Amino acid sequence: MLTGNRKIRVMDIEIPRNTEGYLIVPDDWNKDIAIELAREEGITLSEAYWPLLHFMRTYYSEHAVAPDVRHVADFLMKEKGCGKKQAKTEIFNLFPYGYVKQACKIAGMKRPRAWSTG
Repeated sequence: MLTGNRKIRVMDIEIPRNTEGYLIVPDDWNKDIAIELAREEGITLSEAYWPLLHFMRTYYSEHAVAPDVRHVADFLMKEKGCGKKQAKTEIFNLFPYGYVKQACKIAGMKRPRAWSTG
């Protein structure tokens, strides 16, 4: 766990984050911030990531909460015409250290409190 509040510097702008590295203000998020957050997680964002991240951002703007993994899986099932198992496998292939740990952080969400990620 990180100690103290942190900031991420993107294009000479410092964006505040909590002690775990999540954005404090999700509206600060943009593509450059996502790329930097992903880099910190050891992920290079390819085209496969952006539809999921944009879905998460849209969901957040409409509901004021991060979508849980089942909503993202439903999105993938519709987008790719695949089954639930394949959609969840793709999510966890893209974010191998977990949906909350990586997907929510990279999408600029506040850390979800306590809900199932599977």
